[in-house]
Amino acid sequence: MIHLFTHNDLDGVGCGILAKIAFKEKVDVHYNSVGSLNYQVANYLEHAIPNDTIYITDLSVHEENAKKLDSLNKAGGKIQFIDHHKTALFLNEYDWGFVQVEYEDGRLTSATSLFFEYLQKHQLLERTEAIHEFVELVRQYDTWEWDRNQNLKAKRLNDLLYMMSIEEFEERMLTKLADLTNFRFDDLEDQLLNMEEKKMEKYLRRKKRELVQKQVGNLWAGIVYAESFLSELGNALGKDNPHLDYIAMINMGSKRISLRTIHDDVDVSEVAGKFEGGGHAKASGCNLNEAAYKLYVAESFQLDPLKSDADKNVFNIKESPNGVLYESKSKGILFLIPRENGSWEIENNEQLLGKSFLSFQDAEKYIKRNFAAWLVKDEEYVTFLVENIRRLRSN
Repeated sequence: MIHLFTHNDLDGVGCGILAKIAFKEKVDVHYNSVGSLNYQVANYLEHAIPNDTIYITDLSVHEENAKKLDSLNKAGGKIQFIDHHKTALFLNEYDWGFVQVEYEDGRLTSATSLFFEYLQKHQLLERTEAIHEFVELVRQYDTWEWDRNQNLKAKRLNDLLYMMSIEEFEERMLTKLADLTNFRFDDLEDQLLNMEEKKMEKYLRRKKRELVQKQVGNLWAGIVYAESFLSELGNALGKDNPHLDYIAMINMGSKRISLRTIHDDVDVSEVAGKFEGGGHAKASGCNLNEAAYKLYVAESFQLDPLKSDADKNVFNIKESPNGVLYESKSKGILFLIPRENGSWEIENNEQLLGKSFLSFQDAEKYIKRNFAAWLVKDEEYVTFLVENIRRLRSN
């Protein structure tokens, strides 16, 4: 018998679909959450026989299970581990382990793309255009490459998975991949996806009003309670609040924290690793254990949500040569003033703060992190300039 243990997200389910195409009724696919994999693998290994073939994709086993798998492999069992998370790189030490984070051309890998290549290499799966496109859509969504490429089809594929059960999604994908030359959604799926997108937009607008910020260690986190559309929400909140190093989305039901960042110099897998978690540099997750609960829930409970920047301004826009006006609940009016040498200074209640910043972004980051400031509307900006124009010119 062939057993596949894999994740229950799109990348993991993609592996399950490929396995069912390659092995048909000979494979038993076990979908797991991050927290349940090691338990399921340990339970299986108690009754495993050397004749079985075991694949594990998109989720990492801990050291104890790795040693048990290695013993089974040496006893004649066939084990193959395939993953793309850098936190699993230690499993490359085993003969049956294969972890690759990125391709030679710099593209990030996914478990589905690596498993697809493995199956082709061993002549277990024939390449078709439909399967190839499906695999690439999964890879682009899982690595968030779709956002840079504006490949909405990849995002819609993930949306479709979470609109139905894994079993129904599998059945639909297996039918498409068997009959179609090109991968496409049918009319019913398009209608469902359009409805889901409207639902997501409404959800994101609500959650943006609930975001709080807090310094955790050396990094600044945006914290919000959320259980749906986590990747889209994390990306949207990160783009709206670039002064934050990462976004932490707390799901109290599953007692998990999902971490996302838009910054290349921030690695949220390192943050997750402090709380029994891991993942990618830009997308990771961890358990809401006692330490994480204290930092992200208890200590942030009394914080006020951030106010959003005015988004339809014509005059009070970021990096304006006339200066940029912000407001803060704790500090009142904050005016960012450009200087001839390209630096920026901050005026608060007609007094300079005594700090100079090399760029507008640095000045804005300072007032947003320290004073939770927000960009005010044009009307307030124009009034401020009219009332202070003589004084500002003299400065």
